[in-house]
Amino acid sequence: MSAPVKTLEPEFHQAYNELVSSLGTSKVFTKHPELKRVLPVISIPERTLQFRVTWEDDEGNCRINTGYRIQFNSALGPYKGGLRFHPSVNLSVLKFLGFEQIFKNALTGLPMGGGKGGSDFDPKGKSDAEIRRFSQAFMRQLFRYVGARTDVPAGDIGVNGTIVNYLFGEYKRLRNEYTGVLTGKHMLTGGSNVRPEATGYGVVYFVSHMIEHATKGAESLAGKRVAISGSGNVAQYAALKCIDLGATVLSMSDSKGALVTKDGKGFTAEDVQAIMALKAQRKSLSSSEALCSKYSYLEGERPWIRVGKVDVAIPCATQNEISGDEARHLVASGCRFVAEGSNMSSSAEAVDVFETSRSKGEGLWAAPGKASNAGGVAVSGLEMAQNASFSSWSPEEVDSRLRGIMKSIFEQSLNAASEYCDAGVNNTPSLIDGANIAGFLRVARAMESLADWW
Repeated sequence: MSAPVKTLEPEFHQAYNELVSSLGTSKVFTKHPELKRVLPVISIPERTLQFRVTWEDDEGNCRINTGYRIQFNSALGPYKGGLRFHPSVNLSVLKFLGFEQIFKNALTGLPMGGGKGGSDFDPKGKSDAEIRRFSQAFMRQLFRYVGARTDVPAGDIGVNGTIVNYLFGEYKRLRNEYTGVLTGKHMLTGGSNVRPEATGYGVVYFVSHMIEHATKGAESLAGKRVAISGSGNVAQYAALKCIDLGATVLSMSDSKGALVTKDGKGFTAEDVQAIMALKAQRKSLSSSEALCSKYSYLEGERPWIRVGKVDVAIPCATQNEISGDEARHLVASGCRFVAEGSNMSSSAEAVDVFETSRSKGEGLWAAPGKASNAGGVAVSGLEMAQNASFSSWSPEEVDSRLRGIMKSIFEQSLNAASEYCDAGVNNTPSLIDGANIAGFLRVARAMESLADWW
């Protein structure tokens, strides 16, 4: 189970090492030694695409960015994963995201492989026309490699529903084909109900199962103090669902700072709607005088240390957003549940802190993003099914299916950890190990059946 040759890809190696640790300290390869040969194969993408994207800005200048698509694993279905437009995008970030996506998609039970893509293009500070021109130029390079049964991208950081529609419109013009090649589209162009809400709602449904299981049904999310980071799509809908279920939301944040409650009363649904309006205009939280007078705006900070006593932490911003020191503070402040709304929210040191707390029976139980934030890709899979049958399901039907998928992912993670690892104190086995094991087993068995290790 040696790691791939070391390269300057820290995010990818962090994700890979977490999987190897879960498998290596469990009974997986003792019970299934034939699956060990899959590991070095699954760690290498089936295909890595890198391309130049040239586009014209509003002054008529030629601008150049780099585009990527990592087609990581197709054992279970077409490659599936979002596109991220952000200056931090590079091969390491996309390899880690694509690698995580393999197992996240497997946990949904839907026929989807794993992939990821994007560009170092930054939508912030760009006009709507510039964003449209870049998106169209990006698709003119990508369209050769994607398709409804080949690779189905979606949105991610920096790629909202409007941009997805720009991409889809260009694909349709190039291919003369109306097909479900992208998910996260507008409802009028083949999108799905509940897709914008899905990741945020899903992480809240998942943490609700954690609370119910840990307390044997005696407690729910109602009355819990919840710290949320981020203020994008995932954080917005996670906050709204928490408020709807009776929890108190203590914080939200963006890349410039954190907005934290002053009096412990928490954010209202109207506050979250105001944040949604700001983000639709690509404005910072600090630009709202109303919000900054009602809450404490902490420039350059994350909420974890400044939020005070908290029961639940839901990081929804980006990778490695909880450090080891912040994890220790969450444990000390009485936090009992952490559910990642972003991918690999917790640094490797933070994961060690959380797992040590769990194994010692100190009361903190953490869930990894590949399990707890799978609601977005789950509803993307449901959108693919609706597109394939030229149908549209009601919000109630999609939400019901989302709830069922999140419950199934929780149970898969719990059962795999219980079967292949230590049971854990107070019947709280490692959901991190459980999600890694359950996702790996499904993909590895599919690869075995296809002889994909050769």
